[in-house]
Amino acid sequence: MPGVKLTGEFVVSFRFEEEALSHGARRIAGVDEAGRGPLAGPVVAAAVIMHASAPITEVNDSKLLTAPVREALYTQIMERAASVGIGIVSSRIIDEINIYQATKLAMKQAIDAIEPPPDYLLIDGNMKLPVELPQMTIVKGDRLSFSVAAAGIVAKVTRDRLMMQFHDEYPQYGFDKHKGYATKSHREAILRHGPCPIHRAGFKGVKQPELPLFSSCDEEE
Repeated sequence: MPGVKLTGEFVVSFRFEEEALSHGARRIAGVDEAGRGPLAGPVVAAAVIMHASAPITEVNDSKLLTAPVREALYTQIMERAASVGIGIVSSRIIDEINIYQATKLAMKQAIDAIEPPPDYLLIDGNMKLPVELPQMTIVKGDRLSFSVAAAGIVAKVTRDRLMMQFHDEYPQYGFDKHKGYATKSHREAILRHGPCPIHRAGFKGVKQPELPLFSSCDEEE
């Protein structure tokens, strides 16, 4: 089925899941990632199978939610989801295969971690995955599909927790605040201390931290 690109009002619902059900699918996994843009840390993906009979209020694009709300929703999703799979690809692998391929690898890991496996995928964005499953890509899917939004929350909270652990190991970079994104304070820390083992050596903001960067995520949390 071709990808979907919608304009207008964004409303998270089960309509994409219901469409897949109407075509015979039974285990529909929403797939999303967190951490494509940062200068440090892994990219994390999640695959989540949710049922319309177990809706959770406030589930939405993880970027629109505060950290406490994400944490609370993560707990509810993990309790109510039929299945959850998580994939994590390190900064070292990102440097070896590039962030695009690393993101696809993390998504595939997340899908492979679901048992029994899904029979249909709803994927945020426009990234087709190299798996032998029917799949639909949905631009802004984390603002339209409940399952995709739930996957985005799981991926984001999982990655944020990992970055807090890295902060304990490398406190001079402030990973507890910016989670590895290219904020001004992060780039200044790289200039002062040089990169650490979890920095993505191939990213411009690590190779040339003195250069101005423009990012939609260039704000500290």
